[in-house]
Amino acid sequence: QVQLVESGGGLVQPGGSLRLSCAASRSIFSIYAMGWYRQAPGKQRELVAAITSGGTTNYADSVKGRFTISRDNAKNMVYLQMNSLKPEDTAVYYCNARITIWTPNEDSWGQGTQVTVSS
Repeated sequence: QVQLVESGGGLVQPGGSLRLSCAASRSIFSIYAMGWYRQAPGKQRELVAAITSGGTTNYADSVKGRFTISRDNAKNMVYLQMNSLKPEDTAVYYCNARITIWTPNEDSWGQGTQVTVSS
């Protein structure tokens, strides 16, 4: 269990960049994986990017090459650098913590931050 707070969302033009931040309430070094999900109105929530405690990353095909997830264990922070943003990236982005590989039912979630990509 960990409390997560996202920040960094906003309005950006297509082709622009944003960096989302997720602050965790405790050390994240032992958390199995941290990730970012997003959900647009009328669409299913989808995994955008995830990073394990060992540094393995996973990205949705739609964001590969444009987004980068990173974690700073010393600061209990997770980031999502989003470049070359497209209108279809518009969604509420949620920070996620999967405490162990065996307990997806006990994931922690942030409150979400809105990202809007529009000209």
